[in-house]
Amino acid sequence: MTKANGLHHLALTTADMKAQIEFFSDVLGMELVALYWMHGVEGAWHGFLKLNDYASIAFVQTPDIARIDSTIGVTHAGSPSAPSAAGTMQHLALNVDTEAELLTLRDRIRSRGINVVGPIDHGMCKSIYFAGLENLALEIATSAAPIDADAWIDPEVVALAGISAEELERYRRPPAYMGEGGAVPQPPYDPAKPHMVAVPPEQYRYFLSLSDEEFTRMTSQPDPPVKRAAA
Repeated sequence: MTKANGLHHLALTTADMKAQIEFFSDVLGMELVALYWMHGVEGAWHGFLKLNDYASIAFVQTPDIARIDSTIGVTHAGSPSAPSAAGTMQHLALNVDTEAELLTLRDRIRSRGINVVGPIDHGMCKSIYFAGLENLALEIATSAAPIDADAWIDPEVVALAGISAEELERYRRPPAYMGEGGAVPQPPYDPAKPHMVAVPPEQYRYFLSLSDEEFTRMTSQPDPPVKRAAA
């Protein structure tokens, strides 16, 4: 069964790329692995900090970001338990494999002068909590075992969410989809479906009119910014 199987990158906006790189590398020990002009976005920088070989925390900086107000309860939650607008990041939880590693990372964070609380034992995981730059709400968590859905799907909350028994079964066991070898065509534009609203409408409709091959050919930039000598 084909499905998304992990984090490739989580992109966060920043008005100070250097400060975020400094925080995530010094406080959390993450390696900077990419910093370049963001493809297809004029004036934007893209920075990647490594979680593992295939997963990163990424930052995006554009000149406009510094002019957008940060408002707790609207643009940012401000803590892992506070609200923010629908579709915004509520908090970022990073994983470590053991409780010993959790405590070691807590020591590292505190050694950099950053206040951190926990662990809190949530049953499915143990977590520590602290604040990052630009009002990011951050968590480090560890789980001793995979989540047991039978124990952690609460029937009361299922009912409050309006989820029927048939829907719950489908959510827990999504039907397999084997694909059609990439042959499914672009569906017609439907305003009732989600769309990338920040893309100018004419440009967005133009992109949708292109074949997949044309779009890939026109937009891809596979060469890294630094040319390396052949070995």
